Amino acid sequence: MERESMEFDVLIVGGGPAGLAAAIRLKQLAAEKGQDFSVCLIEKAAEIGAHILSGAVMDPKALTELIPDWKEQGAPLNTPVSEDRVLFLSETGGRAIPNALLPDCFVNHGNYIVRLGNVVKWLGEQAEALGVEVYPGFAGAEILFDENGAVKGVATGDMGLTREGEQGPAYAPGMELHAKYTLFAEGCRGHLGKQLEAHFKLRDNADPQTYGIGIKELWEVPAANHTQGLVVHTAGWPMDNATYGGGFVYHLEDNLVAVGYVVGLNYANPHLSPFEEFQRYKTHPEIRKYLEGGKRLAYGARAIAAGGLQSLPKLTFPGGGLIGDDAGFLNAARIKGSHAAIKSGMLAAEAAFEALAAERERDELTDYPKAFEHSWLHEELYKTRNFKPYMKKGLYWGSFLFGAEQKLFKGKVPWTLPNSADHTALKPAAQCQPIDYPKPDGKLSFDRLSSVFLSNTNHEEEQPCHLRLKDAGVPISINLALYDAPEQRYCPAGVYEIVKDDAGQNPRLQINAQNCVHCKTCDIKDPTQNINWVVPQGGEGPIYQGM
Repeated sequence: MERESMEFDVLIVGGGPAGLAAAIRLKQLAAEKGQDFSVCLIEKAAEIGAHILSGAVMDPKALTELIPDWKEQGAPLNTPVSEDRVLFLSETGGRAIPNALLPDCFVNHGNYIVRLGNVVKWLGEQAEALGVEVYPGFAGAEILFDENGAVKGVATGDMGLTREGEQGPAYAPGMELHAKYTLFAEGCRGHLGKQLEAHFKLRDNADPQTYGIGIKELWEVPAANHTQGLVVHTAGWPMDNATYGGGFVYHLEDNLVAVGYVVGLNYANPHLSPFEEFQRYKTHPEIRKYLEGGKRLAYGARAIAAGGLQSLPKLTFPGGGLIGDDAGFLNAARIKGSHAAIKSGMLAAEAAFEALAAERERDELTDYPKAFEHSWLHEELYKTRNFKPYMKKGLYWGSFLFGAEQKLFKGKVPWTLPNSADHTALKPAAQCQPIDYPKPDGKLSFDRLSSVFLSNTNHEEEQPCHLRLKDAGVPISINLALYDAPEQRYCPAGVYEIVKDDAGQNPRLQINAQNCVHCKTCDIKDPTQNINWVVPQGGEGPIYQGM
């Protein structure tokens, strides 16, 4: 069966803050100039916002630029930050940092605690009202190139394939979506973005990207435990001082609390489990006091790009560009990315509009990186560019160096420290201390499978596995032999298991792909880069309710 095709002026792959901001800005400019350009946005989740997961404290700066009357339009930014608390935790206690000593990037006055999935859903409604063709449930599975080598669009994934990749009885081929310009907004470690970086050598002059995994739960807590607008950030326990990690507790409206933990994926000990560290974190006296007596409502996990300015790839290529976390615009020092994603989408949209107005197509949108270099977003990322490299020096020394750079020099120092790839950081298991994690109590701490249940994750089992091994022998010959199969621990959803026969021999890796919450950690942290995450059938994965 041949694929059908559709033609658009601009195609956007990904329905998060960056993609929707780009779509909205394009339609705004077209309306202002009395022109009509067709804009299509596809999103792999079953509905807009269903795959969105973030802390999240949102800086409204970019949203205000995009939609100045967002309050009047009903944007779900309902909880202004009322108080910041930053704690350094020991195993049994915590020490608060006086707010006067906090760098500006840790101060949240004027920001909002949000459920980012709800904000994205609202942005989707704004985009549709402006005439954007929004198609959730369609995953961009393949990059299409024209005869000159420029990107001409994407193909959506085939549906109804069997596990062996054969055409099943319900087979339907994907559709080709062609455009004059294609913007990729897939989020962190985008499947197609990674291919574009390799194909066009976009990382030749950039440091490797470095990442964290963020694991989050949404709780409903007793009113006595709740302080609407309170933002709590922590460092220290349960991480050792050499391992980057930190937690957060954000008090939303309606007695809701978002609690989460981020572990830098440049950790060295293969015995470490980010999921188990998060479960331990909630038992700390300074954290459990907010959660005790409450009810866990939702769970999810997502990788975040943390490398900053020096890890940004070249943003453009013939026929399109990378926006949002597909490029890596998140500001790890501020623990924020949605404002950066929105701004990058706007900048790319403005460059694409000018190109279309000049009747250009499939060339390079050079005005986009130029505009970024002169934007407040570039200035912000420049100031905090050394955050992650400093934190590799250890919690206390790294915090001191970064704090001094921010307080004394506002980040304007003459040096830029390098980043290195996370998958190179693991040490052999024999060189590292095993970690004895406590069993979950079912009240504050939980197991993986009950957690995945709360993510509403679903994948049709009769389809090709979307977690591809380049070499099927590596998980046993290298990962198990040298690193004690770290994929069993770095995955927050129980996707990877080492199973043996009845005699306890012949170990093999079992991939429970139906559990996958699309966090991309395996694609990032696998020590030999043997795991390749590709999109499953459109509409599958987690269904987060306002995470």
